[in-house]
Amino acid sequence: MARIVMKFGGATLASSAHIFEVAKKAIHEKEKGHDVVIVTAAMASSANELTKMARDLSDEASKRELDVLRSTSSQLSSALVAIALQEEGYNAVSLTGWQAGVQTDAMYVNARIDYVDVSRLEEHLAQKQIVVVAGEQGIDHLQNITTLGKGGAETAAVAIAAALDAERVDIFTNVDGVYTADPNHVNGAQKLKEISYNEMLELSNLGTHILHPRAVELAKKFQIPVIIRSNEIDTVGTLLKEEVEMEKNLIVRGVAYESDVIRLTVGYDAYSDASLADIFTVLANHRINVDIIVQAIIDGLKPTVSFTILKEEFAEALRVLEESKLSLGFSFADFEVGLAKVSIIGSGMASNPGVAARMFDRLRHEDIPVKMVSTSEIKVSVVVPQDDMIHAANALHAEFNLEQALYM
Repeated sequence: MARIVMKFGGATLASSAHIFEVAKKAIHEKEKGHDVVIVTAAMASSANELTKMARDLSDEASKRELDVLRSTSSQLSSALVAIALQEEGYNAVSLTGWQAGVQTDAMYVNARIDYVDVSRLEEHLAQKQIVVVAGEQGIDHLQNITTLGKGGAETAAVAIAAALDAERVDIFTNVDGVYTADPNHVNGAQKLKEISYNEMLELSNLGTHILHPRAVELAKKFQIPVIIRSNEIDTVGTLLKEEVEMEKNLIVRGVAYESDVIRLTVGYDAYSDASLADIFTVLANHRINVDIIVQAIIDGLKPTVSFTILKEEFAEALRVLEESKLSLGFSFADFEVGLAKVSIIGSGMASNPGVAARMFDRLRHEDIPVKMVSTSEIKVSVVVPQDDMIHAANALHAEFNLEQALYM
């Protein structure tokens, strides 16, 4: 009997009516003869209210207690979905993350999954129950509740699917698939029928907030097919898998962008004081994600290293750098705001030279200044003024003819 894991985001659980729709989708799969595991995200309304209450009580609440508090939001949604399924006449049970066997490290607020002990899940599935797991949470080796941070629910869904050897994971969200660009802001954006793990990983890292990179990485590692589909309309979604058919042999298959990028620059009095390894190790130990990195060593000038981070990590990054200034040996730190990152992605770029030059030429033609550049085999990213972000995305989408491709 095939096993299906279904993940539902907070927007799909916003009301009783929404929850009954979730139940119907699960019942549809159960009636096909599948074993069904549902993973729920936190209900946005309850999560926001609980966070506000905690802040009203203390500006310095411990991360442990915040995790205990936040974990209750997805427990609420899992219990409500189980109740809806029971009302429809189906045998269902809700489990917390720790009851479902999600074992994590001890990093509160942003824990990582070590493994999933599926023994209890197997027991419930053997009893023909639909199991509803509270996503975004687990338990560490000291039996403390932890939360998984951004993308925690889909990451847990993929991890559970891998541990159960599931046939696939269905991600239900407020979009009906993955597009060549954001259809709300880019003219002619087309839905992709399929996308590779590597392409989706780049898109996720570069600003397409449909599926978190952690979930994509796990899906790739364990070769779990993932379908990204709409919770509101019954339509074919986008299949995430290892290899895909190259529609019309496109070199570039997507354009992504991300606003509120900040460029941090750290300067040293002498090259001997600079250690890239030290500075990025300190940031990594605090789980601060660094993106584009540029080091400048020029005779007669003080050496610098510049890197980009997201706005929400800016305050923490400054705090960490200030606390570590003496050990890191830098003399000053500066920053620039009002920036954005625009990227082109496509597996075909690896075997087609000249794509970056074509990108830069089009941006020059559009009078859009490029402040930083980062490349890999299947993507090129540029940092541009935020006011030019949408303009740049539309220009690049047109430059690589993505609006002419038929994906539906």
